[in-house]
Amino acid sequence: MGKGGSISDKEWERFLRDAEAGTPGAPEEPSARARNVARLPRDESGRSQGWRTYQPARRRPGKGWYVVGLLFAVALLVVALIPGKVMGWFGGDDGTPLAAESERPGQPPAAVAAQRPTLSEPFRGSPAAQWSDGAAGINLPAARATGWMSQVQVAHALDQSRDFLVSSSLDSGVLRGERPAKAIALINPRQEDIQKYLATAFRTPSRENDPRLLFSRFEKSKVRLVGDVVKTRGRITFREGKRGAVEVTADVTYVYPVARAEAGSEDVERTIVRRETVMSWDDPAKVITEPGTFSLLSYKADITNGGCTTFTGYFTPSFGGGQSSTGDSEVDPYDRSASMDARMRDADAAGCDIATRS
Repeated sequence: MGKGGSISDKEWERFLRDAEAGTPGAPEEPSARARNVARLPRDESGRSQGWRTYQPARRRPGKGWYVVGLLFAVALLVVALIPGKVMGWFGGDDGTPLAAESERPGQPPAAVAAQRPTLSEPFRGSPAAQWSDGAAGINLPAARATGWMSQVQVAHALDQSRDFLVSSSLDSGVLRGERPAKAIALINPRQEDIQKYLATAFRTPSRENDPRLLFSRFEKSKVRLVGDVVKTRGRITFREGKRGAVEVTADVTYVYPVARAEAGSEDVERTIVRRETVMSWDDPAKVITEPGTFSLLSYKADITNGGCTTFTGYFTPSFGGGQSSTGDSEVDPYDRSASMDARMRDADAAGCDIATRS
């Protein structure tokens, strides 16, 4: 990270005068390239309990068993050569967490038996049952010298990027509706458009200024989390960005089991959020920044059962199959095989698609 303290008001005013006068070499003020409104698919919970079941085809008698033996041998060879990839395809049924996600998977998780979540098993019937818990499900790459940063500095930037994800999407206080102060403190305070967005989003949330694009919060008077585990799956990558910055991209899916806040409520649902956040760790010699903070380049969110047309600043999940199924297209909220750009392009115009599972 760069050395030095905060920029004084006097220095800031001098910079503005130099910038207006066209002084060469003046640091640039950062701005976000894009901010995408969340896509909010509905959970199609009105379907019958058997809609995810699978009935195997009847086996015809008289087939040669040598074919079965050959296929079995091929399967063993595939498992031996690429065990991690096979686990990503099919998962397992013993509760063992999947290997960390080091690249985008080639297809969605396999279907699992349709089972309702319970207070004691909040991830039952979900692919997330085999995902890792909390920060353990966010895979970090090996650091290397990039742009203006040394290998050690890149490693620190990656750790701080994951700290932002933990503070914004996994912190127990934030999940109960508290202001995400630790996460906000990691965002460059000199990035004026983002600071304006944050102020507006928490004061008067709307579709255009929705804090849920970056932060996971539930209104504790209405919703409580079931247990103390949030399942996660995703990865962080990095590259050299503009002006030698280290550009860090986080693509992570979070699964939150929730119930109504009132005592005795046993109806468990899940809110599923996939976020892509692009953070720029800028060279302070070229961009106006504060030490230990990053500039937001873009952020996107794909939210299932978090409130389709309600923008209160909190997730507002539905319980008991109360959501209607009026969306034009279907989406699997556990499918990480498509890029977030593709997910956003495929989003229903009204922002309310149908989730095929929860």
